[in-house]
Amino acid sequence: MTRPRPAAGGGRVLGVAPERLGRWLDGVVARHGALETAVDDAGALHLTCADGTAVTLRAPFGWTPVRPLLTSFTAAARQPRRAAVLLVRRGRWAAGVFDGTGLVVSKVDTRLVQGRTAAGGWSQQRFARRRAAQADAVVGAAADTAARVLLPHAGQVAALFTGGDRPMVDDVLADPRLRPLAALRREPVLEVGEPTRAVLETTPTQFRAVRVHITEPADRPAP
Repeated sequence: MTRPRPAAGGGRVLGVAPERLGRWLDGVVARHGALETAVDDAGALHLTCADGTAVTLRAPFGWTPVRPLLTSFTAAARQPRRAAVLLVRRGRWAAGVFDGTGLVVSKVDTRLVQGRTAAGGWSQQRFARRRAAQADAVVGAAADTAARVLLPHAGQVAALFTGGDRPMVDDVLADPRLRPLAALRREPVLEVGEPTRAVLETTPTQFRAVRVHITEPADRPAP
């Protein structure tokens, strides 16, 4: 389960692992009463509890609603999917393809990008140009890695999930070679630190999670 965060408009949002969703919903029923289900045109499953608590579930890879809705949603969320992941930060990047939670191919690499300097004047300008050139080199090298590691799987992956420095990720995916991957990009943006192999291996916890928005009666503003 990912850490709950306050949601815009009230309530909180969190991620629940597909394997734990049934147990988590059992807890919701125990605390808030029986559920009524409905689905909207975007595929979000809406649950209304006896005490007025509202829960919205969004499947990580989408689903086809079939009655009973909750059963079909849970089954779809648990289905193993192949996904690509691209993480980029200044000086380091990682790319990988997962089958379910298993990492089947990956590459992690680094390239020097100088830190900030306190110097001013012409030296500062020259340093800024050098640093920008180094960042551009990271973008180019990360695009090369994505083309080599991820692109061969573009026809088999259900989605591409990204994380790190969003403008740099955007620049990487602007490479014309990566258009098939860019078309598969999906939310949520992965919350990651430095793109190490260990960090890459933890990303299924986020991209496989069912996204939950829960609003209890006490969360709603008074009329």
